[in-house]
Amino acid sequence: MGEKKGFFSKLVSGLSKTRKNIIEGIDAVFSGFSSIDEDFYEELEELLIMADIGVNTTTAILDNLRAKVKENKIKEPAECRNLLINSMKEQMELGENAYEFENKKSVVLLIGVNGVGKTTSVGKLSAQLKDQGKKVMVAAADTFRAAAIEQLTEWANRAKVEIIAQKEGSDPAAVIFDAVKSAKARNVDVLLCDTAGRLHNKKNLMEELRKIDKVIEREYPEAYRETLVVLDGTTGQNALAQAKEFNEVANITGIVLTKLDGTAKGGIAIAIQSELGIPVKYIGIGEKIDDLQKFDADSFINALFEQNE
Repeated sequence: MGEKKGFFSKLVSGLSKTRKNIIEGIDAVFSGFSSIDEDFYEELEELLIMADIGVNTTTAILDNLRAKVKENKIKEPAECRNLLINSMKEQMELGENAYEFENKKSVVLLIGVNGVGKTTSVGKLSAQLKDQGKKVMVAAADTFRAAAIEQLTEWANRAKVEIIAQKEGSDPAAVIFDAVKSAKARNVDVLLCDTAGRLHNKKNLMEELRKIDKVIEREYPEAYRETLVVLDGTTGQNALAQAKEFNEVANITGIVLTKLDGTAKGGIAIAIQSELGIPVKYIGIGEKIDDLQKFDADSFINALFEQNE
């Protein structure tokens, strides 16, 4: 439990700006209103929308809250706090098989624009899976940037996992082809692929991902597929827009939300799930290898409201 406890306290401190942005306002509403009326709900609604939680999510959270207030015949705004917390948690449930890829022979693609921490996320995940006793391989299919290939090679060496890479400018699908062949030959459990993310050129990106997909389908049809889009939490609603765009070009199964420490826009973690129907599966709150962790809605909301674990 030590590591989880450590991550929770990091989460509490990492979310301090988001907490200031959201919770202080919410608590002011709870203490400032003497009765639960339309004005109370409107104030709450405005706060949540301002806090990057998004319109649809806010509506869902408040509908849920209204129902619970009625059902439990609650009269005091202060008593709503726990109901609101639970209502938020319900918006973010992951479902049973969120990490199924860990137990199967799988190919995991990470996609996302440059600068969001994508290559680093591939590196951290590879190290963590290796620590779990999995046989891991990484593929440097972001061939657009020499830096990405170098960076991934460094991570692979550090984690002592195999890497398949070619030189800058080579065909990403060719790298994936090599990697899939090697992964099968060496009985690898999880093949993690770093891919390019050039959203401004959506047509090219689509082509590239389609080619990669074809290669995997053809060469390794039995592989379990996971496609994670990596988003920078500091960009708030912009991250949500990116996720929507990537979802048009790929079959996204989960989100990796990085850089949540030091941003006031952490509310985006609550929004993504309900706005897109795609779960946040990992969150990053720091540079260290274990600062990328599986997402746990309860822990996240508890940390945000400074409830105890």
